[in-house]
Amino acid sequence: MRRSAPRGLLFPFVLLVAAAPLAGQQTLTVFAAASLTEAFSALGARFEAEHPGTAVRFNFAGSQILVTQIEQGARADVFASADQRWMRYAADRGLLVGGAAVFARNRLVVLIPRSNPGRVQRLQDLGRPGVKVVLAGRQVPAGGYSREALRRLGEAPGFPADFDVRVQANLVSEEENVRAVAAKVQLAEADAGIVYRTDVTRDVASGVLQLEIPDPYGPIAEYPVAAVVDGQVELARTFIDLVLSPSGQAVLAERGFMAAGGTTPR
Repeated sequence: MRRSAPRGLLFPFVLLVAAAPLAGQQTLTVFAAASLTEAFSALGARFEAEHPGTAVRFNFAGSQILVTQIEQGARADVFASADQRWMRYAADRGLLVGGAAVFARNRLVVLIPRSNPGRVQRLQDLGRPGVKVVLAGRQVPAGGYSREALRRLGEAPGFPADFDVRVQANLVSEEENVRAVAAKVQLAEADAGIVYRTDVTRDVASGVLQLEIPDPYGPIAEYPVAAVVDGQVELARTFIDLVLSPSGQAVLAERGFMAAGGTTPR
């Protein structure tokens, strides 16, 4: 069972997205990783259309922030994480009902401002002295995946063994979520950053260049989802059913996510 939050410790819910529910409506509250913003917003609209009288409210943020909010007593019905680590953290602390299902996968890319002030032409350039790099923080799923990619690249032909050390020496900022990384690169506040492929939305794409991280050096991000204890469990499972359904998977695929088979946890 969740602990009650000490007064003043809850994070402000500035990222909650939805209109206030009308009288007589029920509200489904979904805490989801920031990289799911567009896909889950579309799924929420579909869920509302299919379930008249239900309003879907979202809190999009870094997975580590979402878990902290839930642990401190924030009300949520569904938790969708950008990695298994924070889902396990939630499960270990009794914050979930039943198991979690992987519903999507994602890849990493390196973003460069279209003006390319750092003259980054290839992945090796990220370790060149003076190149300004921005990553998500270590506790953020994207930050963990990014550092794993840098470590793996240090084992790739043509890369120095200490490549990850060289790149991290160039860090000028560590962000609380992956969308903040993309924004800093788009604004040319950094010479390069690592984000999920799905973060290169239409608006972002117009201002950036991309470098692919080749297999097997780019880890595949896994996104699990689960119902939250003390929430509306059956309603949460109905939303999870939609996410895992062929139509829900199609919405995710349209926004660049890779498919992941799964069944609704009970």
